[in-house]
Amino acid sequence: MEISVIVPVYKVEKYLKQCVDSILNQTFPDFEVLLIDDGSPDSCPAMCDDYARKDPRIRVFHKENGGLSSARNKGIEESRGNWLCFVDSDDYLAEDMLENLYTAATANTADMAVCDFVKVDEESTHLQDSHTSDNGIITSDMFFR
Repeated sequence: MEISVIVPVYKVEKYLKQCVDSILNQTFPDFEVLLIDDGSPDSCPAMCDDYARKDPRIRVFHKENGGLSSARNKGIEESRGNWLCFVDSDDYLAEDMLENLYTAATANTADMAVCDFVKVDEESTHLQDSHTSDNGIITSDMFFR
């Protein structure tokens, strides 16, 4: 297993389907998805369980609410991948994101890879771009400024 994608889940039933579907549709094939239900009081726990029944790449962990860091830490503890990818459950990924990050990290013998993002509103209207660097590579000096 190369990549463990960790998704903390809490009160995001409106966004969860788009998030998980975007992960499952990645061009990079060797990953698992860890859905960490952080005691969500809505339909998210059942949605997570439904996904896990349908796709063997998905594992679900239900825990008492402890906040975002606690959920991410649970994902780290349960991960099987050589690499970790953290995805917020109200976000969605470009279909080649994992492949591009993995390729960039391994080609540059990096310990970490980051990518740009596009901020959109509820209707997916483009609001803002981010840019990590001119060439897509961030050195430790650039990261820790």
